[in-house]
Amino acid sequence: MRWIWIDKFTDFQSGTRATAIKNVSLAEEHLHDHFAAWQVMPASLIVEGMAQTAGILVGEARDFAEKVILAKVKKAVFHREVRPGDQLQYDASIEQVTPEAAMTEGRVTCDGEAIAEIDIVFSHIDNNMSGLVFPEENFVFTEDFKSLLTAYNVSSKRA
Repeated sequence: MRWIWIDKFTDFQSGTRATAIKNVSLAEEHLHDHFAAWQVMPASLIVEGMAQTAGILVGEARDFAEKVILAKVKKAVFHREVRPGDQLQYDASIEQVTPEAAMTEGRVTCDGEAIAEIDIVFSHIDNNMSGLVFPEENFVFTEDFKSLLTAYNVSSKRA
């Protein structure tokens, strides 16, 4: 099972920037397990939401031809906790894309208030220098992930 930590894209500018949202709900089991008396979204899942937002942006910039994986969290600074009822906005932008890797900058907000700054480096693992061989199928960009972008494209054409 693969968990998706964003609900939808609200803006997507190919090769440049993307904005996605995540509605944090008390119905999510991980909130009950993290701190039972004071439910907060774990910071690691906020990082994963940014990685998914930025990763789809990077993958789409190269037509999903490569398997894009998180290689390094360059920066992760958090300003406050995220609680049930919050709606997170993930803003990701591409700093640089090469055949081997990509660097992104990200900002997470809730109602305009800064939640986190998260900068990520991605690896295009099919172009790795170690000589490792990976399966042909793109196990990173499954149809579940691509459907987020498809849903955005369909809704933006209606507007």
